[in-house]
Amino acid sequence: MLPKMFSRYLINFDLSKIKKIYTDFLIVGSGIAGLYTSLKLYDKGEVILLTKGNLKESSTEHAQGGIAVALGDKDSPRLHMEDTLKAGANFCDPEAVEVLVTEGPKCVEELIELGTEFDKIEGKYKTTLEAAHQKPRILHARGDATGAEIERSLSEKVINENKIKIRENILVTDILAEHTTCYGLLALDNNTNEIIAYLAKSTILASGGAGQLFSNTTNPDVTTGDGIAMAYRGGVKVTDLEFFQFHPTALYHQESPKFLISEAVRGEGAILKNIKGEPFMHSYHPLAELAPRDIVARAITEQMKKNKSDYVCLDATKIKDKFSQRFPTIHKNCIALGINPEKKYIPVAPAAHYTMGGIKTDTWGQTNLTNLYACGECTSTGVHGANRLASNSLLEGLVFGNRIAQKIKENITYSSINKLEELKLSYNAHQKKYKEYNTMELKKELQKLMWNKVGITRNSSDLKKALQKINQWKFIFKSELKTTENFELANLIILADLITNSALQREESRGAHYREDFPDRDDINWKKHIVY
Repeated sequence: MLPKMFSRYLINFDLSKIKKIYTDFLIVGSGIAGLYTSLKLYDKGEVILLTKGNLKESSTEHAQGGIAVALGDKDSPRLHMEDTLKAGANFCDPEAVEVLVTEGPKCVEELIELGTEFDKIEGKYKTTLEAAHQKPRILHARGDATGAEIERSLSEKVINENKIKIRENILVTDILAEHTTCYGLLALDNNTNEIIAYLAKSTILASGGAGQLFSNTTNPDVTTGDGIAMAYRGGVKVTDLEFFQFHPTALYHQESPKFLISEAVRGEGAILKNIKGEPFMHSYHPLAELAPRDIVARAITEQMKKNKSDYVCLDATKIKDKFSQRFPTIHKNCIALGINPEKKYIPVAPAAHYTMGGIKTDTWGQTNLTNLYACGECTSTGVHGANRLASNSLLEGLVFGNRIAQKIKENITYSSINKLEELKLSYNAHQKKYKEYNTMELKKELQKLMWNKVGITRNSSDLKKALQKINQWKFIFKSELKTTENFELANLIILADLITNSALQREESRGAHYREDFPDRDDINWKKHIVY
């Protein structure tokens, strides 16, 4: 069963009649990938950086554990590559992984030069161990606020650079392309409520993931997969969407949104226990608490079902370093909910965390459309395979953002500006009104459906039921979309359709994609990618 095609554009427009803004480089997203790429490009021309919310509203801001990189004499890119390939369940692109681990150290050094302050001990950078890593290679900042520190340092540089124009509260809706060339993007300016065409010589999508597809997620509200859905509708190849990573340990509390309990907590010695107080990970994997994320998430899910509980417990009471000093952000959030991790177990449960599939790119961030690039969580570069190795995500944003800048500088041309001015595009297909619906209620229904039917464990029956329901919601594409919430819901429905179809097609279990009806990995028939 293949997904039905969606409308090419989500809005009616006539390019000759709407406001047009021209620039050299157009970047969507203000996480590590978008900010770093901006800083690598501004010396060659004007950069406009579009962000849906405010500049610091991204998944990067919420990243706790750190950034994985092979530094020092006791580690090497070769070992880092081994760990990445193994965690990826024999599904990574070795060339892309080699690029990640060999170019990563230089990019991290540059990140430090840009002002990022990682934690040190006696003058040397302090590293920690996380699941499926042979070596303690995770750099962190302010204990467990690595993402916030990176966001701080990069955003400060971007704000102070005159050639980078920041545009906040801009929702990008569509790719403007003709034949196989991208010329820019359509966007809804929520500051003025007008549709604007941003036209550029090079466009870079760094729009983040789609954690908001699921009712339980560690992701911020802005992660609605806009870039991936928009790219798919615009003729860009997307791939590996069935591989969605669920983090094993999100704080469970009925009165609070899901809050990530970093894998580094287990790296420092915390033990998972069921509600009876029994450790259980040793019976699932030799690495126990430090097994790959997909294995830990499924083990926790099984224990919850077995004991009819909504959570398991994370025992961090015996961590050597005082918990409040090593993990100040987690400690603060737990204390606010009446949980002292130094004395009590932390209730945890899995939650949707990372979009491993996405926009298909080569190792230079190039998509199948000329002048359109992508980097960060919205992409499928091949480095994560079927299961992302912990803390490789921030590194990916740096390495491939840097490569995109290199490639653009090598191929830079100013002749395309004439084509931009001649571009004539329009679209008029949406009805003014089709059927009344409550956007937020429908979104909640979609999230619940995806969690229950397309979540940590999957089967043919559930997936087919999910598709039937998703198809019923496609009526919204016949309506006129006006608000950010309308567009986000449309994008989530598109991604739900693609992910569920991919999960139904892949009749095996591999990494984060687990089929109860096909529990074994099948390298003979299924070591291949599903591309739309």
